[in-house]
Amino acid sequence: MNAQHPTSNAQRPSTTNRQRKYDLEDRLLNYAVMILRIAEQLPNTRAGNHIAGQLIRCGTSPLPNRGEAEAAESSEDFAHKLKVCLKELRESRRWLLLIQRADLLSDKQLLSAALQETEELIRIFFTSLKTVRRHKSEREAHRRA
Repeated sequence: MNAQHPTSNAQRPSTTNRQRKYDLEDRLLNYAVMILRIAEQLPNTRAGNHIAGQLIRCGTSPLPNRGEAEAAESSEDFAHKLKVCLKELRESRRWLLLIQRADLLSDKQLLSAALQETEELIRIFFTSLKTVRRHKSEREAHRRA
């Protein structure tokens, strides 16, 4: 064994699915906080208040819906709850783009970070749904065989 890795691979702890799940949970929690910060910085106008309310609803929704997906009663229920998360993230992206286009937020760095994180979370949920669909197809093919 070398000095860089004092334990063998068998003894070294590895990242489990459970740990990765909580990484996504933490990421969604941070995302919801970012959305709340953006909403609080929007102007106190009819438009700003309307957009803030809509953004808070859709931008904080993926966090609890992901939690609901973990407690899904079936693979179909799990897929449905992931679809809700994806739908809410896509809606959040639209509101963030409107905020950007209408120049309603002075903190451009926060808005840029939120848009980037929204895109990354959309990709994560889209890929998860593709995986769920692939596994469903494989199970159905296995049953037919």
